[in-house]
Amino acid sequence: MRKKILIRIMNSKNMKKEMKQFKPRSNRSIQLRFKHSTSPKYFLLKIEYQIWPHQIDEHNILTIFLYLISGLGITAGAHRLWAHRAYKAKWPLRLILMIFNTIAFQDAAYHWARDHRVHHKYSETDADPHNATRGFFFSHIGWLLCKKHPQVKAKGKGMDLSDLRADPILMFQKKYYMILMPIFCFLVPTMIPMYAWNEKFVNAWFVAAMFRWCFTLNVTWLVNSAAHKFGGKPYDRFINPAENKSVAFFAFGEGWHNYHHVFPWDYKTAELGDYSLNLTTAFIDFFAKIGWAYDLKQVSRDIIEKRVKRTG
Repeated sequence: MRKKILIRIMNSKNMKKEMKQFKPRSNRSIQLRFKHSTSPKYFLLKIEYQIWPHQIDEHNILTIFLYLISGLGITAGAHRLWAHRAYKAKWPLRLILMIFNTIAFQDAAYHWARDHRVHHKYSETDADPHNATRGFFFSHIGWLLCKKHPQVKAKGKGMDLSDLRADPILMFQKKYYMILMPIFCFLVPTMIPMYAWNEKFVNAWFVAAMFRWCFTLNVTWLVNSAAHKFGGKPYDRFINPAENKSVAFFAFGEGWHNYHHVFPWDYKTAELGDYSLNLTTAFIDFFAKIGWAYDLKQVSRDIIEKRVKRTG
């Protein structure tokens, strides 16, 4: 028996009124970006759909598969490859990751990598795009609903992005993103179940496309919010990023955040020696074995132990 789920976003007028009254800790007034918030003209989400049956079928498998590859487009692509240069990839792998990243629809990888570099360099200051000291909601999604802090813009313009501009695959995605994104994120995931096994449009659209996209978004945002608030800090007890197993599970290894902020260049983003709770590392290692990924950067055991003794 199918279950009906109703998702309603609060009335946009009430949201606008409440958000205007909200003040961040820096006492700087928030300026809403209504094209990213709940204005009905741009982003009012009022979805009524039916969740697929409990048994595993083609539609379930497709949805999970799209969640996996779009997630890897963020973790192995935008994050570990392009933002941190934690490893290098030959053009076939970069092309695959660009497509996976486009399915995720979290902005072009060029912009994602730029903002993430700013986040690490100016972590939890006004220059941090999703500054966790401004609260859980702000670091999770609020930063996307309001205009960037002037310091975020200023520091972003000062970042060296020459390596990103030198990647033709990355620049192709950036140039044609508003054409590629609707095709890979929404059109193809909707058309496959409709034509492959005669799925109804409403189910194909709201499950394989919309539900999968929204779920993946929130998993990524949990790295910015939950992993900056909940968990242990064995590597540096003086910073907010923490080791969060739950986030690591859903985000394919991105929840080991205390380690990652201390050693951001490590392609594993964790000290774990195996693939438990780190699917992204398994993905990169597979392509390293066939020669498509190379120059994988790692932190030595000696450096880790010295840092733990000093700040852990």
